[in-house]
Amino acid sequence: VQLQASGGGLVHPGGSLRLSCEASGSIFAIKAMAWYRQVPGKERELVAEINSSDNIRYGEFVKGRFTISRGNAKTTVFLQMDSLESEDTAVYYCGADVILEKGKYYPWDHWGQGTLVTVSS
Repeated sequence: VQLQASGGGLVHPGGSLRLSCEASGSIFAIKAMAWYRQVPGKERELVAEINSSDNIRYGEFVKGRFTISRGNAKTTVFLQMDSLESEDTAVYYCGADVILEKGKYYPWDHWGQGTLVTVSS
């Protein structure tokens, strides 16, 4: 399974970015997809997660500024980030909880390479 994330970049405080992540490979079903982020020296933290029933949860710091959604094909997840703050600067990782073909299942074992988001004036 491959996860290809894109959409990171440099944005001014108060600006917006939209991250995308597409899953491909030997996928039988996707149980959930999520975005996490990590700053050097800190633990990786949940940004947002959406499951196959469209149940969503966000990290406490989001406070209504970000929106996670899935594409029509259900193999793509988006993260719309508005009102960005300097504290949002991090590498954002896309993860997927996938049931593989032939029924194999390794919970949250699939991650993308990360995309850097820098919020700076």
